[in-house]
Parts: sequence; C-alpha cells; structure tokens
Amino acid sequence: MNMDRPHTLARGIAPVFILIVSAALLLLLGLRPAAANELLVISYHDIRDDVARKGDPDLYAVGTQNFAAHLDWLAGHGYRPVSLGDVIAAADGTRPLPEKAVLLTFDDGLRSVYTHAFPLLRAYGYPALVAVVTDWIDMPPERRIDYGPRMFSRDDFLTWEQLREMQASGLVEIASHSHDLHHGVNSNPQGNSTPAAVTRIHDPASGRYESEREYLARVRGDLATSVSLIERELGRAPRAMVWPYAAYNSQVNRIADTLGMTVTFDLEGRNQPIVAGMNGDGLHGLARLLLFDNPGVDDLAYELRHDQTLEGMRALQIDLDYVYDTDPAQSARNLDRLIERVKRIGPSHVYLQAFADPDGNGSADALYFPNRHLPMRADLFNRVAWQLRTRAGVEVFAWLPVLGYELPDPALRESLAIASSNPAETFRLDPFKPQTRKIVSEIYEDLAASAIFSGLLFHDDALLRDDELTGRAPADPAARTRALIDFTHALRDAAGKWRPKLLTARNLFAATVLQPESEAWFAQRLDAFHAAYDYTAVMAMPWMEGSTRPEAWLDRLTDEVMRHPLGAERTVFELQTVDWRNGQAIPADRLKSQIRHLQARGVRHLAWYPDNFIDDVPALDDAREAMSARSFPYMEP
Repeated sequence: MNMDRPHTLARGIAPVFILIVSAALLLLLGLRPAAANELLVISYHDIRDDVARKGDPDLYAVGTQNFAAHLDWLAGHGYRPVSLGDVIAAADGTRPLPEKAVLLTFDDGLRSVYTHAFPLLRAYGYPALVAVVTDWIDMPPERRIDYGPRMFSRDDFLTWEQLREMQASGLVEIASHSHDLHHGVNSNPQGNSTPAAVTRIHDPASGRYESEREYLARVRGDLATSVSLIERELGRAPRAMVWPYAAYNSQVNRIADTLGMTVTFDLEGRNQPIVAGMNGDGLHGLARLLLFDNPGVDDLAYELRHDQTLEGMRALQIDLDYVYDTDPAQSARNLDRLIERVKRIGPSHVYLQAFADPDGNGSADALYFPNRHLPMRADLFNRVAWQLRTRAGVEVFAWLPVLGYELPDPALRESLAIASSNPAETFRLDPFKPQTRKIVSEIYEDLAASAIFSGLLFHDDALLRDDELTGRAPADPAARTRALIDFTHALRDAAGKWRPKLLTARNLFAATVLQPESEAWFAQRLDAFHAAYDYTAVMAMPWMEGSTRPEAWLDRLTDEVMRHPLGAERTVFELQTVDWRNGQAIPADRLKSQIRHLQARGVRHLAWYPDNFIDDVPALDDAREAMSARSFPYMEP
C-alpha cells in the first residue's frame, strides 16, 4: 500500500459516500450550537483549480472554488477564525476562544497553499497552520515523491522563501509534519507497510523488531531534525506537530513536548473544548475534520451539523483462528477471502480476535502478536487488522480476554488460577493478585505496541461468581462488578501507552439484564457498564440461553435495555448466527427479520457472531442486507 497519502479511516471523518442533503433536511438533524469554548479544526491538503467535482484521482484535493465557498459559508454562519496562538492562549487561561472558533490546517506543505490558499486566506482574514515535511522542501530537482495519483517533484512543494513570506504576513504559522516520517515502514514478517511514526520496524533478515528504545530514538532524531530546520530557515521553532496519517502515541507526543511542540493534531473527531488549564497534555491529539472528495458547501454543512451520536454500529465478530493456517500461503488465501467479504458487506466495525483458542474453551492458549508471556501462534493480528482498516475500510476493535490466559508455566498458571467449583467454567486468572495484573497489563501493552486498531473488546471471560475467591473478592456483588471494571480500565490504560483514544466495548451476559439479581453470579451490570465503557456488547443470543421463543426473548431483552438512559446510545445487540446446541446456522431470513424488528424497536448498534467467512455463512447477500453500514447497501457495480 502507498503510505505517502493520509488515510481516511479515523473516527469522525466524512463517510466515503458523502450524503447530499437539502437545507430543509439539515434543519431536522438535531443540530446543537457550538459551545463558546469549543474548537473546530478543519484539515486541508491540496487546493487546485482543476479538481474534478467528484472522483478526482487525488481524493484529498479541494477545488479552489469550493475552498473559497467554504470560507464564505463559515464566515456567513458565525464561525470565528482563530490562530494556533489563540488556541494556546485559551488553554493557558490568557483569553477564551470565541463562540464557534475554527482553525484551518494544511498538511504536507504543498505549493498550492501559497499559490491558491494563501491569497484567499488574506482576502478573508483567516489564519491557518501549515504543516510541512521538511525533507520535501527544496529537495533536489531530480528527486520524486510518490504522492498517490502521480509522482511529485520539488515544484509541487513549498519553498523556504514562500514559507517565510506567509509567516511574515502574520496569518500563517508553520508546524512540523515530521522530517521524514511521512511514509510506511515494514511492520511484520509478511511485509505490510504501516506509518513510520508508530511502527516498530521489522527486519526480515534478522526476524526481529526494533526495540522500544530504538524506535523512540528514531522518532526523536526525526523530529529534532525537523525542528532544527524550521528554526534555522524561519527564525522560529514550531509549536505544533501534525502527525502523518494521524498516527501517534503518548510516547512520541512526549518527545514532541520536549522539543517545544506542545500542541499535536490527529484526524479523530470533529470538535473539542479548549479551556484554561489544558496547556499540558490537553493540547495533544486535537481532533480535526479531514475534507476529501472535493466537498461542496452542502457537504461541509452536513459534516458540521449532523449529530454523530446518532450513527449506528454494524459489527462482525471475526475468529482469527480461521485465518491462521500452518501453511502461510493458505493463511494468505484465507485473509483475502476475509477482506473481500468484509469489503462487500460493508460493516462499520470488525471485532477481531487477537488470541488463539484452538480448543474453543474460551481462554487464550496463545496470542497472534509478539508478547512477553504467552506463545505467539503466528504474527498475524498486525497484518489482518491493518488490511481490514485499509482495504476493507472498517474500524477494528481488538478482541482479547481479560482473565482467561493459560500461561505456559504450569506452576505459575496454577498459583494464579481462580479455583472454580464448575469444571466447565472458563479458565481464569485471579485479578486480585498483583502478578496477574502485571502479566495481563503487559499483554495489552504488547498488543498495542505491535498493531494499529481503534478499540478494545473485552471478552466474556471477565466474570466472578459469588462462590469464587471467597475472602479475597468483595462479598458485595456491586463491589465485584466495580473491581472488574477497574481492572479493564487498567488494561485500557496499558494499551493506551501506544494507542491513544482507544474506544472500549465489553461483553455482557444477557441474564444480568433480564435478571438483575444475577449480578451476584457474574459481577456484571448494565448501568455500570454504560458508565464505564463506550459500548456494552450484550450477548443477545436466545438459543444460547435455551429460549424456546427467541423473538419474544429478544423483545423482553430490548424492553429492559431501553429502560436505561443510555440503552440505545451505548448498547450493541450481538446476535448469534449459529445454534451451538446442534451446530446449525440460524436461517438468514430469521436473522434479518430479527434485525429489522430490533431496529424498529430503537436498537441502534448491531453485531453478530460468528461470521464464517470461510464457508460464507451467513451468505454474502444476506449479510450485506443485514449488517451493512452503508446508506445504499447493495452490490457495487
């Protein structure tokens, strides 16, 4: 994959099929006025006269006419342009932002910022932040950069003289976009390329990855070079770092901090509050709205006005065990089959198994990523997650146990195990033992260091029976529920060292919704999960629960979920596609009927498990009809 272009897979950016809606319809979209301290950041790249109305080979180019129209629309609708200095002043308490504050940014340092955007910025009095890749400025005449639709030369990029002129105007501030991190590097044994700023480079000759120290030293050296060049040529060091591909982590943000770049940007989200006291870590990872496919004013208006909280999730839960094969060629064929199916179905999310469970007992025997504690069955999660993200266009949640790890050392495994009275119970480690907490936290950290993903799905092994760990676990069911939530938060934070802004989802047994007293049996409760996680994936699986009237059972479950204030907003109804009692697939027409009925009842988020991409069950056409997140979920021409 060509990594020299920004990807469009961050949460909160415009959908691939931008909806064209009338002004009347926009008024019905539940608009909420921007808060006085809220900042909107808009991300542009190339501004050209000859951009196709739609479908230009350069997806990130915006036509000059459309760009001028954007400025006119923003000015006419009360948006107040601010500079990076204004944002910093609001964060340190010097002066607040105006209502409907907007900051414009331009990535990559393209020549058109000077020739096309800058004249319009001056005409409208709009400040802007221009992020440059210093390695691309004044490069040798013979050098070429693969920029996607064509090879770019030095004439396509800004010169230092042009940057000096724009900076001198007082309207433009220059930020770093790295010196030479705007490309991909080898990220796994299969040769996938992922963003250089967040990837531990894999050396195929030695079979090893960069160490943490080597990786951080490489990033530090790059940023230091960029800062030094900008300060030397412009007389002013950059105060902001705009990460290529919006790929960063807390560790590289700390490096940026030490080099004076205390503000950093990504592409995840649309707005954020800027208030006094945020001049520390609060100005890292500021959200930006990425504009692409040459949006007109109606497209921009839709993106700024629609209520993102009303968007529904459609998720497929995928077993990586079925991608894995001892024959690498067969694994590659299985992966291609998976990617093609997901792309054709068009869900919004995939919950991707990151652990190996070949015996199907619910606990991890091995993992699909390099780690410190369990065998690595194959270095596979990185590759599959990235291809799902880039080739199939979905957000990936890493699906991983909380307690269910069968450690290879028998003595250690035994010393940390929960002694269950039920021999059929999933093997779990005792979360109240410090060694368990250390081991599992390091597993989550290793996962995040090795792969790029958007969220975590905590497996259904996170439970504590009322007769387990007597004397160690709290006797009060609510306290046990809280203890497991706190443990999952510690795991999220461990992963967050390398993957910022991770969303979280956690499996919930339906019995705890239908029979609240069963919190004593599971240490799970719906309202506590709503408060703790972005999503609660309730296992809406009537056949697994032995129901003889599945549709009536789902109705009762829906009634109970919808009684909760965040029931529609945060609950994912995860259906079963197989009756595990007899191994038979649930008929597709019945699944589709259930989904339509749940939607009519107000259910917003839907998922199912398993999605058998090997045997095409449920069948592709049925799966697309049931689980596509597209507004037009039919076969592509």
